Amino acid sequence: MDVSVSLWVGTIGVLIALVVADFFIGGRKPHEVSIKEAGIWTAVWVALALLFGGFLWWYGGSQPAGEFFAGYITEKSLSVDNLFVFILIMGKFAVPRIYQQRVLMVGVIIALVLRAVFIAGGAALVAEFSWVFYIFGAFLIWTAYKLVKEAMGGDEEEEFEENRLLKSIEQRFPSTDKYHGTKLTIKQNGKRLMTPMLIVMLAIGTTDVLFALDSIPAIFGLTQDPYIVFTANAFALMGLRQLYFLIGGLLKKLVHLSYGLSVILGFIGVKLVLHALHESGVHVPEIGIPLSLGVIGGVLVITTITSLMASKKQEAAEAAEKAQKDEIDA
Repeated sequence: MDVSVSLWVGTIGVLIALVVADFFIGGRKPHEVSIKEAGIWTAVWVALALLFGGFLWWYGGSQPAGEFFAGYITEKSLSVDNLFVFILIMGKFAVPRIYQQRVLMVGVIIALVLRAVFIAGGAALVAEFSWVFYIFGAFLIWTAYKLVKEAMGGDEEEEFEENRLLKSIEQRFPSTDKYHGTKLTIKQNGKRLMTPMLIVMLAIGTTDVLFALDSIPAIFGLTQDPYIVFTANAFALMGLRQLYFLIGGLLKKLVHLSYGLSVILGFIGVKLVLHALHESGVHVPEIGIPLSLGVIGGVLVITTITSLMASKKQEAAEAAEKAQKDEIDA
């Protein structure tokens, strides 16, 4: 799709305006986010994504609109998996609930900026070297295998480990051991110190870079248009804060999510390899956007249904076991 400089500037300007509006309307004053508030804002962000997809349909036709929706759904589903790690980070740094929405807001903005850098680099590679699709495809297939292997490995408790960048920052810059409202730094005894608020924001933002290692190749498997790649990532990430509070309690019930994501990543990996072979002159069938949308949407629906059924069965078994134990004790 032919995207002018003015459209790029206008789009980035609108996205910045949306982030600012989100901050002043829902995130300026620290507070515990209710399910109702999270639900309303989640619906708003989804509606905005649908409107943008409609704009792309009007501007460039069904092809770019279909690519955007496929990319948006994929990035959104991968982002839900990221929420597990965000919960671990919040727990490790003992972030008070009243400050969690501020942490997520700034962390997501950091993540979006870092992803923009990744997308620019990926777009340059894709435009210059078609063999990159082989690497992206192989990496996604390997990631899919790794996800299945981890899911089958049992339900051991996960722990968040700080990345090297975060450890380096903590070693070089002294910090306090207590939160001081939403302040990022304070001055004590004439010395400037970081607060845990700044550290956890950096943890959220930099940890997302690790997730970008599979999400960026995944979306390049659906579209090679940098504009669509960036906007799909932006809309998927910007609604992540509200989604955290909306489905935080339901995440443990999505027991089959890893299997679903592995199928999606493996499918896109195969799509990339076929595309690379086609670019190399080999006559192989390519997977179109309508089929991609159908597979991604279908896998997510089936995964959600089977997860909720399995969770309900597990809860019933645990309740029966508890009742039997209580009866024996009595």
